[in-house]
Amino acid sequence: MNSQRPDNAETSAPRWRRLFVLGAFAVLAFTLAARAVEIQLVERDFLEGQGQARHLRVNAIPAHRGMITDRFGEPLAISSPVDSVWADPGELLGAAGRVPELTELLGLDAERVRAMLESRRDKEFVYIKRHVTPATGDRVMALRLPGVSLKREYRRFYPTGEVAGHVLGFTDIDDRGQEGLERAYNGWLSGNPGAKRVVRDRLGRVIEDVELLREPEPGRDLTLSLDRRLQYIAYRELKAAVARHDAVNGAAVVLDARNGEVLAMANQPGFNPNDRSQLDSRRYRNRAVADVIEPGSTIKPFTIAAALESGRFEPTTPVNAGPGWMMVGGNTVQDVHNYGDIDVATVLQKSSNVGITRIALSLERGDVWRMVDAAGFGQSTGSGFQGEEAGMLAVTPPRSRFQRATLAFGYGLAATPLQVAHAYTALGNGGVLPPVTFLRGGDKGEGRRIMSTKTAGDVLRMMERVVSDEGTAERAAIAGYRVAGKTGTSKKAVAGGYADDRYVALFAGIVPASDPRFVCVVMINEPRRDDYYGGQVAAPVFREVMSQALRLYNVPPDGQTSPAAPLMMADRGRP
Repeated sequence: MNSQRPDNAETSAPRWRRLFVLGAFAVLAFTLAARAVEIQLVERDFLEGQGQARHLRVNAIPAHRGMITDRFGEPLAISSPVDSVWADPGELLGAAGRVPELTELLGLDAERVRAMLESRRDKEFVYIKRHVTPATGDRVMALRLPGVSLKREYRRFYPTGEVAGHVLGFTDIDDRGQEGLERAYNGWLSGNPGAKRVVRDRLGRVIEDVELLREPEPGRDLTLSLDRRLQYIAYRELKAAVARHDAVNGAAVVLDARNGEVLAMANQPGFNPNDRSQLDSRRYRNRAVADVIEPGSTIKPFTIAAALESGRFEPTTPVNAGPGWMMVGGNTVQDVHNYGDIDVATVLQKSSNVGITRIALSLERGDVWRMVDAAGFGQSTGSGFQGEEAGMLAVTPPRSRFQRATLAFGYGLAATPLQVAHAYTALGNGGVLPPVTFLRGGDKGEGRRIMSTKTAGDVLRMMERVVSDEGTAERAAIAGYRVAGKTGTSKKAVAGGYADDRYVALFAGIVPASDPRFVCVVMINEPRRDDYYGGQVAAPVFREVMSQALRLYNVPPDGQTSPAAPLMMADRGRP
């Protein structure tokens, strides 16, 4: 018997299902619509803020540091754009297994980088490696690591390397001046960074510049008084001399005799500011401005100047230097030879300690001290160089006869090579001491007169005899030019007195003597070969540097002066 289902049984179940499904879709549609309304109207500000917090950033726009050039516009320090690799620690650690890919590319230790990221997981920005090449930066971004990106920065480069390193100094990794002129003029050279609002993707890469908030202001260029050609010559000759005499260190300074501009300043040992592994204070110390020495006999021209200014002495005034030694306050002052009866000019020519002592002790107590003080010893030159030492000079004239004597031949005071060179500019500038400057054409101020024009001229002519065949600086002579100079050889001070086997060799000179253009001081510290006198060790460096300086500046020859050339006499009134 066949059974049949009623018609209503066939249609009731499908209708119910349809109604259920339609109802479910209606509820879902209503829920989605309600949520959309909530997102668009109620939570819009909150969600936009969260999105911006994750993708909208304010990025700094680095400012270009000003360039440093020499007096002719040749670059000495420039900043070039580079990239630095940075990461969001939280995002990068999310792909911790890929960290070795990054560290291998950058030459870093993977475990150290991972530990650093873990310790800064709560940060959003950490540097992985600063200042990478553009090619390396491109390879880093090609890895497409989450949270890793590049930041544009600037790195300082020094085209002259170690030749001018001590003068220029260097900047830190953030391009801020740390030593030398980079530090002294950091405010001038530094720019003000700009800012812009950008959108970043999930990998931390900038995909859109939204708004420029502030334009970057580049730093200003700085023109120095240095001559890059002369700087190279001074550095080369000084380096050769320090090596030749196995000296501990050395320094050389060249000034414009007319206005005190620093044309060259070299130091040994050298350092290359482009190589950060050499940034050790023992290497980058600028000894020409930061190391003090007893200047020895290079002070004698100022003792002679004090004697001439007193009106009691002339260049031809006789002085008894016999028998080659004398007792002063229980101490012995002696010469290498017994020069007997000589005149003031010969005292300087032979560098007689006995003769200069007799001259100094015949003057008023403070005469020599006042001249040395007026010449700038014991005080900063005002060059503006960071770390410049002021040297040492007693605040009052010495009272004992022996202290007066030692001051007259350069002991009992301390000075930097720059101070010695500065003082000598007064002798080459008609008795006027100009201010020292590392800038070309800046506001240098007025010079200060420390002696009469006549006195300066007489001392200069006497110093020419020092560079004669019968003087102590025969090796400083330059063919075709009149050279005025003075040697200095001082013993090094040690505990309990002075060492008998450690010396500082000095030479200070002026060329051409007929119309002074350059002042050059060379200091060789502790030459450890057979020669150690200033005339043997330092004077040849002066000759090589100045002979090329005269050629570079097309200074015409002024002929050779005769050792027996008469010294003119005149009244000593100040002009």
